[in-house]
Amino acid sequence: MVVSTPLGVLGASLHAGVAAVQLFLLLLAFKTAQRDVWLACLAAVAALAFLAWLTAVRRRRAMAGTPTSRIASAAQGYVELQGRGMPLDVNPLRSPVSGATCLWYSYQVEEKNSEDKWEMLEQAKSDTSFVLDDGSGRCLVDPEGAEILTRHCKRWNDGSRRYVEWTLLQQDRIYVLGNFLTRHPDHGLDAGADVRDQLAEWKRDQAGLLRRFDLNHDGQLDEREWALARRLAQRGVEKKQRELRQQPELHLVQDAPSRLFLISNHDPDQLARRFLWVAGVQLLVFIGALGFLGAWWRQGPGL
Repeated sequence: MVVSTPLGVLGASLHAGVAAVQLFLLLLAFKTAQRDVWLACLAAVAALAFLAWLTAVRRRRAMAGTPTSRIASAAQGYVELQGRGMPLDVNPLRSPVSGATCLWYSYQVEEKNSEDKWEMLEQAKSDTSFVLDDGSGRCLVDPEGAEILTRHCKRWNDGSRRYVEWTLLQQDRIYVLGNFLTRHPDHGLDAGADVRDQLAEWKRDQAGLLRRFDLNHDGQLDEREWALARRLAQRGVEKKQRELRQQPELHLVQDAPSRLFLISNHDPDQLARRFLWVAGVQLLVFIGALGFLGAWWRQGPGL
């Protein structure tokens, strides 16, 4: 049976794992009922709460401090974009576990062992780029290195295995926060280097080179014949470069070193509020854990 559920922000991010670990630590402390264990667990809960609070605040600030740009007029560098997600070509990406067409997927497969416990059997995610269209233009989105938060999640069991699959789907409204750059078709073109490369390629086929340019059929190229080969190589390179310069610019969003690279199909306003909510909850947990830690530390040995 397949159960489809929306994947909340917490379910796809660091904060869900932090909350689970915090709960585990508190249960462990209750179970042992030992002062040293309580102190260690409360200290760990406080440290995790501080890290989660800091992470959520940084994400909230990154979103709030970056205005939405249009692809056609976006400045080079760190930007916020919104648009419709589209496949890169006519052959859409497919999830290996469900076969569903998508823009991006992540999945994990677990199997129940002889001790009736679930073990991770396989997990993977795609790194294929997709297209973002905001009406003013299009750009490629390279998901490698991104934190991806999606509403689409499927969970199902098949015999002794259970599957979880997260996806971004075609026509999803996609929010992207990352590094925007534009590659011009003529960027890095070097006519001299291209001519040398072309001549070197011709030299590797000596029979073909002589057949084309050995005009007096003496089995070698003299200065006049070699000059002819260089002119033809130069003309070919100039033609290719003219064609490249006529191609449209290529826009790309990719990982931003040391900054948040976020891709999501959640409403960005709701996403920002959720980060703010997470920050508030974790701040309360941090303050509460420190309060109990301080009180029990002053209490001395014994509960």
